[in-house]
Amino acid sequence: MNAGFVEVADRVHVLAEPLLRVNVTLVVGDDEALLVDTLSSAAQATELAAAVRAITDRPLTLVNTHHHYDHCFGNAVLAGDPPRPVYAHALAAAALREEPERLRREAYEELLAEHPTLAAELADTPLLAPTHTVHVETVLDLGGRRVLLRHPGRGHTDADLVVHVPDADVLVVGDLVEQSGPPAFEDSYPLQWPDAVADLLRLTTARTVVIPGHGDPVDVDFVRAQHAELAKLAWLIRAAHTGSAPPERVAAEAPFGARPALVATHRAYLQLNGDA
Repeated sequence: MNAGFVEVADRVHVLAEPLLRVNVTLVVGDDEALLVDTLSSAAQATELAAAVRAITDRPLTLVNTHHHYDHCFGNAVLAGDPPRPVYAHALAAAALREEPERLRREAYEELLAEHPTLAAELADTPLLAPTHTVHVETVLDLGGRRVLLRHPGRGHTDADLVVHVPDADVLVVGDLVEQSGPPAFEDSYPLQWPDAVADLLRLTTARTVVIPGHGDPVDVDFVRAQHAELAKLAWLIRAAHTGSAPPERVAAEAPFGARPALVATHRAYLQLNGDA
């Protein structure tokens, strides 16, 4: 990981990890700094820590936008010993606390074919569960700068958090919004995802810089367009389920491409059938 932080607003910096295009956001206050997401492995997190210290020496508080490996497996390295506070939604914290080996195994299997070096690094990375939980929202004071952590509802997962920096007009949204590829639906709630994006849009203005989980920062128009596509997908899924149509029929005409739409439709059908 050779990338460094780029300042996108007043004392708000974004680092784009090049392999998976994961974004890490650093928010600097007068007394403390907030680091949103911690990457996939101890090796990546060690490089990330050096990049953070090139910007600020203030004590760090960490936030995980959700419990997927590329956003939180670096917690132990960046929190230090004794650990600094790590915030996440309560369900994300529970997953990392109660099922770390399942999460590690699934991540390893996902990465092994295309990114074997990262898979091996991840396999040896100690995992640290979040120490502080959020249910709906929590406000943090970094010293002269207040930051809101909010759960907008189920979407990419059941435990997504967004991070709002109102004085800089920046919103960090994790994988609820994707720029570098289609949304990832494997752990998702496709029928509720549009409502979650509508909730986070209420935190924006016409000038808000939105930091997606992967890819380049975007504006509010991009988020509105993705919201419209998610809403169309949800509508198509409900209509197809009512008509007992196979998921493949939805995928053929849905936004985001056939494969992501098929994953989404299978997930939503399970939910509509009461099986998830």
